[in-house]
Amino acid sequence: MSFTKTTEQDSNYNHLEKMSVKELISNINNEDKTVPLAVEKSLLQIELLIEQIVPKLKKGGRLFYIGAGTSGRLGILDASECPPTFGVSPDLVIGIIAGGDTAIRNAVEFAEDSTELGWQDLQNYNISDKDVVVGIAASGTTPYVISALEACNKNNIITGCITCNNNSPLADVSKYPIEVIVGPEFVTGSSRMKAGTAQKLVLNMITTTSMVLLGHIKGNKMVDMQLSNNKLVDRGVRMIMNEINVSQEKAKQLLNNYGSVRLAVQNYINENK
Repeated sequence: MSFTKTTEQDSNYNHLEKMSVKELISNINNEDKTVPLAVEKSLLQIELLIEQIVPKLKKGGRLFYIGAGTSGRLGILDASECPPTFGVSPDLVIGIIAGGDTAIRNAVEFAEDSTELGWQDLQNYNISDKDVVVGIAASGTTPYVISALEACNKNNIITGCITCNNNSPLADVSKYPIEVIVGPEFVTGSSRMKAGTAQKLVLNMITTTSMVLLGHIKGNKMVDMQLSNNKLVDRGVRMIMNEINVSQEKAKQLLNNYGSVRLAVQNYINENK
C-alpha cells in the first residue's frame, strides 16, 4: 500500500494574507466542518482500540499516550483531564511528550527525531504487557513515536495510534491503528488545525467511553468527579438532590461528609433502607 501524506498537501485556499477577517474565519470554519465527518469514517477503528483498552484497565493496567509537538500536548491534555472528570488516579492515563515537560510549552529541537528516547520514556513508568500504548502523530512519520511502538510490540504490549495520513509508517507498526483523513490544512502543513481537532475528538471518545465502561459515570453524570472548585461542588449538590430527592442543605451535608457524589448517594441509600 502506498503512503499518502495528505496533511502536507497544498491548502485549498491561496493568498490568505489578502483575505479579510470574515473571509479567514469563514474559510477556517468551512474546513473544520469536515473533521467530524472524517472521524465518523474511522469509528470502527476507534471501537476496536477501545475494546482492547478497557479490559487492560479493568485488570489494573494503564493507558499511555505518546507523541511529539501538538500531538504530544493533546495526549497530555486528555490524560490530565481524566482525574478531575472521572475521579481516577493520575497514574491510570498517562501522557508522554518528546522532550519532556519542557516541550509542553516550548519546542525542543529534534526531540521527535530520536529512535531511542520514546521507549526510554515509557520504561521510566515500568511499562509492561498489562498496559496499552497509543502513539499520536498527525503525519504518522514521527521517529520518536514509531520506535516506541516498535519496542512495545517486541515486548507484547498492545499498541494503537491516531494519525491523519493513509497507510503511514506509524499505522503500519500499530496493532490497532486509527486513521482520520482530514485532508489539506487551511494553512498548508499546519497539523495543529484540522488534524489536531480530529485527534482531540478521538481522544475524547477513547477516554470517555473507557471511563463509562469502567463505571465512573452514572446515568449521564460525573459521579466520581473531583470537587476541586465551587462550581463543581454546586454541581455535586444538585446531582445528589436530583438522585435521592433531598434538600439542598442535606445534599451539602452528605457531600461534605463523604467527599463524592457516588459515596454520598450510596451511603444515604444504605442508611435509609
